[in-house]
Amino acid sequence: MEEYFHIIFRTCFLYVFIIIVFRLMGKREVGELSVIDLVVFVLIAEVAAFALDDYKNPLLNAILPIIILLVIQIISAYLSLKFKKIRDLVDGDPALLVKDGVILESEMRKHRYNLDDLCQQLRENGIASVTDVAFAYLEPSGNLSVYKNDEKSFIYPLIIDGDIQERHLATMHKDVEWLMAELAKNNITDSSVVFFCIWEDSRLHIQLKET
Repeated sequence: MEEYFHIIFRTCFLYVFIIIVFRLMGKREVGELSVIDLVVFVLIAEVAAFALDDYKNPLLNAILPIIILLVIQIISAYLSLKFKKIRDLVDGDPALLVKDGVILESEMRKHRYNLDDLCQQLRENGIASVTDVAFAYLEPSGNLSVYKNDEKSFIYPLIIDGDIQERHLATMHKDVEWLMAELAKNNITDSSVVFFCIWEDSRLHIQLKET
């Protein structure tokens, strides 16, 4: 009887404890989980499973690893929030797979994304033919964002958290010197003060960091 009591207590305790831990980690959709999120979730599940399987093992042996994983996840989330390069390393950037109805084969190979996957996601977006596509981006979540020929396409951010996105500038056939010159027209000489910046309607749309 005592054995069953321990099992019930540990199960209920871990259930409530893990819910609290997941709430502390923040809200993200399953499809938007980063690699670190998935690793942390899997490890927490494994630790909880071992704790339930061996009720004689001290409960602290399960609680401590879960708390450590929570700290790791919070630190990684903070670093991703503060540093764009770390965010790109963990989550990645959108990849352009289709441009003006042409499938970019090199990008498909780079991301190990096959034509069957592309056709399926185009159908799910209500696209009958790839020739109707102006741009199609493979998001870090694995979803495909599609813009038709008669729609406004995605506009790349040029500055994020003060970090100039040179790869996006190259897509526009521009360089850092051009961007700094445009910033100077808005009385901005240091890109580090810019929180978010895009080029739209032939001008920069700039949001400065909060002071």
